[in-house]
Amino acid sequence: MQPIAALIPDLLKHLSHHNTVLLQAPPGAGKTTVVPLALMADAPWAQTGRIVMLEPRRLAARSAARFMAAQLGEPLGERVGLRTRLETRVSPRTRIEVVTEGVLTRMLQKDPGLEGVALVIFDEFHERSLQADMGLALARESQQALREDLRLLIMSATLDADPLSQLLDNAPVLTSAGRSWPVTLSYHPPKRQQGLEDQVSRVIHQALAEQAGSLLVFLPGAGEIRRVQQRLTGQLPGDTDLCPLYGALKAEAQDRAISPASGGRRKVVLATAIAETSLTIAGITVVIDAGLERRPRFDPRSGMSRLVTERVSQAAAEQRRGRAGRLEPGHCYRLWSQSEQQGLPRHSPAAILSADLAPLALELAQWGSRDPGDLTWLDLPPAAHWEQAVDLLKWLDALDQEGAITAHGKAMNALGLPPRLAHMVIKGRQQGQGQLAAELAVLLSEQDLMAFTQSSDLRERLLLLRGQRQHPQVDRGRLQSLQQALSRLVTGSARGRPRDPVQPPEHGEQSTGELLALAFPDRVARRRPGIEPRYQLSNGRGARLADNDPLAGEPWLVAAELDGDRREARIYLAGPVTLAGLKQALTGHIRGQEESEWDQHRGTVMCYQRRRLGALILEEGPGTAPSAEQIEQALLAEVQRQGLQCLPWTPRARQWCGRVRLLHRLWPGQWPQVSEAALIDQLPQWLGPYLAGIRRWSGVQQLPLTEALNSLLDYPQQQSLKRLAPETLTLPGGHQAPLDYTVQGAEDAGPVLAIKLQGLFGCDATPTVADGQQPVTLHLLSPARRPLAVTSDLGSFWRQGYPQVCKECRGRYPKHPWPEDPLTATATLTVKNRQ
Repeated sequence: MQPIAALIPDLLKHLSHHNTVLLQAPPGAGKTTVVPLALMADAPWAQTGRIVMLEPRRLAARSAARFMAAQLGEPLGERVGLRTRLETRVSPRTRIEVVTEGVLTRMLQKDPGLEGVALVIFDEFHERSLQADMGLALARESQQALREDLRLLIMSATLDADPLSQLLDNAPVLTSAGRSWPVTLSYHPPKRQQGLEDQVSRVIHQALAEQAGSLLVFLPGAGEIRRVQQRLTGQLPGDTDLCPLYGALKAEAQDRAISPASGGRRKVVLATAIAETSLTIAGITVVIDAGLERRPRFDPRSGMSRLVTERVSQAAAEQRRGRAGRLEPGHCYRLWSQSEQQGLPRHSPAAILSADLAPLALELAQWGSRDPGDLTWLDLPPAAHWEQAVDLLKWLDALDQEGAITAHGKAMNALGLPPRLAHMVIKGRQQGQGQLAAELAVLLSEQDLMAFTQSSDLRERLLLLRGQRQHPQVDRGRLQSLQQALSRLVTGSARGRPRDPVQPPEHGEQSTGELLALAFPDRVARRRPGIEPRYQLSNGRGARLADNDPLAGEPWLVAAELDGDRREARIYLAGPVTLAGLKQALTGHIRGQEESEWDQHRGTVMCYQRRRLGALILEEGPGTAPSAEQIEQALLAEVQRQGLQCLPWTPRARQWCGRVRLLHRLWPGQWPQVSEAALIDQLPQWLGPYLAGIRRWSGVQQLPLTEALNSLLDYPQQQSLKRLAPETLTLPGGHQAPLDYTVQGAEDAGPVLAIKLQGLFGCDATPTVADGQQPVTLHLLSPARRPLAVTSDLGSFWRQGYPQVCKECRGRYPKHPWPEDPLTATATLTVKNRQ
């Protein structure tokens, strides 16, 4: 009996008195399959309504639905059904529906009251997927506003339940006893200079020798799985099968990985985090955890996501460990040290904190909410991500300027596609390219059919989808699922409108890039000069193709999928486009304007008439003679491009910066910041006025830079600067000695006075600046101007350091005064000994 079974009576009691309950049960407790069946059988309120269970991963959803159906002795689609974006297996008899992300949201948008649904279960809520957070927020509002009798059950293995309980009006929390069997632990950090794949392979061989049963190995991604698979092929014992398991794998291969090993054999399953939750892989008694996961990170500045590899959380590591104790005692090998374990974060961050929020913003607009703060969230969406999402949706005409959803936005949301792709499908349909747009949308909304190839050309995927080309490595089951999804998309979007005119195939291929541009205008790419396939994107970023990519010679592309790397993104899926096609597809987004800039070859400012798409110049011609304002702006832009080092820095200008920097450190609220970044930010204020009348770079090189910098200060500050941070210091003998404010030293170091030691005779106190707040650092020199001592405490030097210096220098410099008592001697800078 599964551990969760003991908790079922309490769960039934709480759900009869509360409409929201939290259930916390460690991995292996059986919550995913035991709880829905028990509630269907024994809960009175479940006899008149369905149970809908949201499962975050498609493979886990299919596996759980099949297992529950098998427990009832029925085929899938009878009392236990399954709904995913690509597959629906339900019937009028269905009482438990296992649904994947997006399906629950569609159900709520179509019927906010969820008529006929008695309970919504959020399984594996600790994964904190965007759809789970949004589904709970919408279901909670439906419960509060429309259906007080709608029950919500949030199930989790490792989530900290207290904050969620408080958020849900102190919903009761039930906790299961735990997994069925104990799992022991050992730590195996990598040896020096050992790569991940080699380390994993070594520990697999060790585990096969030390343990019985099959192995589940967690790796961050499909690439690492393939490399470990290559290392182990032919190296394992004859009774051991090697099975990969990741999302893009063929369905048959996934089923082979999670099914029991045949009689007398063992299995090594190389898996991503897809195997972390809900799946029970028969025969697994050993887990090897690399401790890494790959997560998307969205950059609101570029509008692109990138995959980052990072350490798993303590909660995820515990979840993975639990895979080894599902059916009998097990062992977990962790490929890091025990001290590193203590440094892992407690929980993985919620997807809502780092995801592209455009789909969420569109769903909430459809729901009638313009402010995410109106709903119940465990973590509010970040403001920058939200603003970027709203801006994109307004640009796509999905929202009006007030943030309300438009008719176009409603049509987009009805398609169940990401907003960019939905916009492309609708616009493509209006242009008579609905079939091609739908094909592209289906290909881009799922994992790449041809991830095994270096080619990024989407036209090759189109031929596969149409059945016009075959490839032995393409998963036929996935291909058929995509074709079915395409049929549903075309049929669904065609209702109530005329059929799209049929376009000849060659027209369709030419239109691929134009349709992609409708969805990704910020990812239009122009090839840079040179032999390498490097591109500039319209969003200003750089990108590149693989060297042997068939599209590597194309002058213009639209990048539909790239990795969002901050330095130079790798393009994985793209389509070629012509300049004429771009101008036709994006007419409303191409801006014509006159621009002036510095021409290095001519050594002057030039003016151009340009047509731009974002950062890309599509067309350029000569402009009118630049105005004085345009010249000033062009010169400022060139200084910003080159950096402040291009300006005529004199020693006095550098000293000015050092003096103000000192005063800013002492009184930050009263004096400006004069770091390079701060000066660049304020360039128009202090440099702009001094560029008046300058047309050539030679004029820039003759600027009075100190005077320009001094304009950052008002008149009282300029006078205070002279007093608080003087350029020179008056010595005891009346001489003026220059202070150096540019010498690098400790953060609190003051200006430097380099002076012959004799010049400070009679002076017992260290000189200071800034109204006595900052001692001067004294570099005391010999008559030959060689350093004798450095001090910020002159009195201490006379007492402790001077006697030794005097002893060493009297014989070396006999013509110079070396009195026994320097405090009673007369300061002098002359060479002759006048005593």
